[in-house]
Amino acid sequence: MTTAAQVLQGLFSAEGLEDPYRYYTELRRHGPVSLIGGSGPYAAVVTGYDAVNQVLRDPRVRVTDDAFTDSHGGAAWREHPLLAALNNSMMYSNGERHVRARRLFQQVFTPRRVQELEPAMVAQISALIDGLEARLAAEGEVDFMAEFAYLLPSSVVAALLGIPAEDLVWFRPRVQRINEFLDVTGKTAEVLRRADEATVELSNYYRRLIAVRRAEPADDLISRLVAEDSDVSDEELVCNLLVLFNASFVTTIHLLGNGLSLLLAHPELRSCPVEPFVEEVLRYESPVQFVARYAEDVIEVAGTTIPPKEVVLVMLGAANRDPESFSDADRFEPARFLPDPKTHTAERRAAVGVARGAGGDADRGRAASPPIPTGARPLSFGAGPHFCLGAALARAEAQLAFPLLMERLPGLRAARAPVRYPQQFLRGYESMPVEVCDAP
Repeated sequence: MTTAAQVLQGLFSAEGLEDPYRYYTELRRHGPVSLIGGSGPYAAVVTGYDAVNQVLRDPRVRVTDDAFTDSHGGAAWREHPLLAALNNSMMYSNGERHVRARRLFQQVFTPRRVQELEPAMVAQISALIDGLEARLAAEGEVDFMAEFAYLLPSSVVAALLGIPAEDLVWFRPRVQRINEFLDVTGKTAEVLRRADEATVELSNYYRRLIAVRRAEPADDLISRLVAEDSDVSDEELVCNLLVLFNASFVTTIHLLGNGLSLLLAHPELRSCPVEPFVEEVLRYESPVQFVARYAEDVIEVAGTTIPPKEVVLVMLGAANRDPESFSDADRFEPARFLPDPKTHTAERRAAVGVARGAGGDADRGRAASPPIPTGARPLSFGAGPHFCLGAALARAEAQLAFPLLMERLPGLRAARAPVRYPQQFLRGYESMPVEVCDAP
């Protein structure tokens, strides 16, 4: 049998980028937790749903923070602006520092706040579809990823934070340089240098914006944060803003791209209720495929002892395809997230307005969707103390966007084959050329 280390090596290849799921299946043959021998960067890989859930929720398990980085590579990382910013943010913090920063930021990502934002998001979606229609009419095809999937979540997050919309063109290449470094492959000195430069430029931008909002408050998150009586320093604020902007929209970009790809390939899905559809996209093609964790002490997961102070690769994408938790896991089936699969046909007919947007009323379409049942849920946004702050916002954007896209552009179809996003960490598309044909 091929060793787990060999399977992992295959996963981080061109073949694994195209289809990681066959490698996840092979890893599961070694059990829900696979120990990786040798001198590689990972001590273990966790693929089983229950095992991944356990690791993410275990209070003894930590993200790779500054203390971990110091103990594994010395303090040289502090000379790199990107690494210093990451390790000073809540995403790479544990304990009280993480709780303190998260408490400050989570006020804007509550389900209630997201619901209040829905009218503005619908308006933004409609404006972006206007732009798609104009480009399609003028040029015949358009890149959905560049002209919609990127622009919607980045515009929403920018509006939340208080970043002027006209600055987003400047933001995009700098955000991309940071994302290039975050992938487990391609961490070259040149990639890090470019990411460091982008971090310096973005950090200076945020410092200027904080100063402006402190002098002239507006109705945005940064104004609220600087007005808070908080023990989070301005430097911590800058680092968290830098990471938060990236994390809050990158997942949504690929959720939108992965969902549209399925809708274009399988037009019958357009009549599905939108909430189960979005949930199944998250499960079937998790935008974030894995995260890294470690524990100070020995822990046991699914009967396997994991050594202390070693990096564990926690495979969200594999957990979401675990046949022990999801029947027929490699099949795309939104009905699994209906309250009762036996009532799927009736529920789908009742919610047909979700896909067709009855009179353009997005709220009515969403109300027709049945509630998502309890039970095994996608782990695409993580779990436990580091559960993604922007999960509710990402779901809302996708649930609003797909019905409006299908209503306004019923003849939308693929113009050419999409180009896969060249990272293992994020699963999605770099470009997706689309065109319109006459609707049947």
